[in-house]
Amino acid sequence: MSVPVASFAIEVQPTPEQIQVTVERGKAAAAQGVSPDQLHTWFGAKEDLAPRGFIMTKLGSLLVMANHLSLRALAPSEQDIAQVLANGNLLVNVVLFGERVDFAADSYVVLEQAGRTVKPSSVRFDARGDRTTLWPQQPAYRAKVIAQFPYADLDPHTKTTLTVFPSGGGQVSFELDFAHIE
Repeated sequence: MSVPVASFAIEVQPTPEQIQVTVERGKAAAAQGVSPDQLHTWFGAKEDLAPRGFIMTKLGSLLVMANHLSLRALAPSEQDIAQVLANGNLLVNVVLFGERVDFAADSYVVLEQAGRTVKPSSVRFDARGDRTTLWPQQPAYRAKVIAQFPYADLDPHTKTTLTVFPSGGGQVSFELDFAHIE
């Protein structure tokens, strides 16, 4: 089963109508048995053991929250919704694969938009990666890098390159079109 996903640019200030439609979509997805992680806006590889991630916008967070609560026969309160809408940051969660258990420690993330670099307000990472199903062969470890970017610094309507720089060197990049992320 799938839930129709509307395509909008990232909404920094969602309207009451957009909020209501999003909450109803989350409830409808729950009624169909769709799990919250299936509602994330995913990017990157679809196959296992390859870099990928998801973006959580304000509307995306509301969608996932409404779905999560509806699966438990609950509904988001006005306070829950207000808390999500008050968040001034876009969250990006990236799963990477590496050769060492600590390959993701001290990773950094940036966005490039029309020649402009957008730096995150915070970056978290797994200091120790989890073993993959291939361990001890490569890629032996999987780790998350999570960054938050202030909406005030973003152009929510443009193509964007997300680049993760693991501390051990190299980089992993993803092309994102913010005009098609809700």
